[in-house]
Amino acid sequence: MAKRKSKSKTPSMASRADKFDLYQQSVQTPEHEVEFFEQAFREAYKRKPYSLREDFCGTFAVCCHWVASSPRRTAIGVDLCDETLQWGRDHNLSKLKPKQQQRVELLEQDVRAKGEPVDILAAQNFSFWIFKTRAEVVEYFRVARSNLNTQGVMIMDMMGGGECYAEEHTDKRTIKKGRKGFAYHWTQESFNPITADASFAISFKFPDGSKLKRAFEYHWRFWTIPEVREMLEEAGFRESHVYWEIENEDDPDLDGTWSRCGAADSDPSWICYIVAVK
Repeated sequence: MAKRKSKSKTPSMASRADKFDLYQQSVQTPEHEVEFFEQAFREAYKRKPYSLREDFCGTFAVCCHWVASSPRRTAIGVDLCDETLQWGRDHNLSKLKPKQQQRVELLEQDVRAKGEPVDILAAQNFSFWIFKTRAEVVEYFRVARSNLNTQGVMIMDMMGGGECYAEEHTDKRTIKKGRKGFAYHWTQESFNPITADASFAISFKFPDGSKLKRAFEYHWRFWTIPEVREMLEEAGFRESHVYWEIENEDDPDLDGTWSRCGAADSDPSWICYIVAVK
């Protein structure tokens, strides 16, 4: 009697997923970043910026959107991870027109290396928190300042609130619905209040029940806004501003915009920008 052939098991969605693509869909909105960069620079210098350096650039989606936004714009992406940069070349840079591609320069090196000065230097997604001592952060800020033109700004985002200190707290968001959709999970795995060391992880869950666990891991020092502004001043920046998101139910045009603020309401989980002016 012939043996019945066993049915081949369909690979799970998690096993077939591209973690870099999932990350970009979940975390990055390059069009918003470019819009905010221009706003922050205009409010500092009353003119339009043209050159960008994206430190810790990863797949450098922001660089690509930046050069696509104006034929005069150039971008430099800096990161140490060859795998991530190559993914960006294959999936982001390749989508640009040839002349636009020529205006993107990629550097596989430490962000603390001296480079060509630019109008805007961005260190997004809390990336500079990889530096865990005050001396390391001040050194980085000093190099970043030297990598700016005479008129230049450094832009960073920050997060905070009680939920950011709560171990095993997970922020869950559905990014795309349907059979080809997925959910994004941001987990605060650990926090040491004595050292301010914190570990976070990004995981993804799919409609077939499979999970891509800890696709990205982060081990940072949790810095606060006052600490960062003090270190920016120590590094030589003339001034710094905190930009807080405006939520206005009465005026939809104001809702979701960012404005300089000297005070803000307490919130269990918040994100803001710090803009340092050279």
